Amino acid sequence: MDRSNHYEAAFEAYLQDHGHCYVAVDETRRSWMGDSRVKSLDFVVYGPQGARLVIDVKGRRFPGGKEGKWRRVWENWCNDEDVEGLERWTECFGPGYQGVFVFGYHLLPVVELADDTPDLYHWRGRRYLFRAIDVRIYRQHLQVRSPRWRTVCMPGAIFRQEVRPVREFLLAAPAYLEEVPF
Repeated sequence: MDRSNHYEAAFEAYLQDHGHCYVAVDETRRSWMGDSRVKSLDFVVYGPQGARLVIDVKGRRFPGGKEGKWRRVWENWCNDEDVEGLERWTECFGPGYQGVFVFGYHLLPVVELADDTPDLYHWRGRRYLFRAIDVRIYRQHLQVRSPRWRTVCMPGAIFRQEVRPVREFLLAAPAYLEEVPF
């Protein structure tokens, strides 16, 4: 977690304001997993219903582009190492943990949303919309965006169909709880 990154700092404030238990990961240095380096994750979050989330936050502005030529596209790109790293961390944490990309969209003033929009969050004079997607679904649909920059993304229509408000992940009871006899 990079507190100088306003997207990650806003998400941390969101977690605090909603009373979620979390660990913010110091990503100033790359982590080692076995004999290789792996991209650090941003948060490990424990939801009130037993959710165990390994989270990588991706910040995007909406809409993109320049004033008067806005691009109203919900960007969802990341680096291929982000996908690999999140998958490796999820596997490392073990059964019951879910790897999730949280896309934090900084909403510009030209965007009108109702104040009761799920996961619309006001922080330090900015508005953010937090949306999440399981890394396995992301992997299933990813496409290369730029081979040179090693970026990947999901097709917009599929992303809009699969992405959810982050609270759906935070408040969900994971499947492993259903398997435990009480």
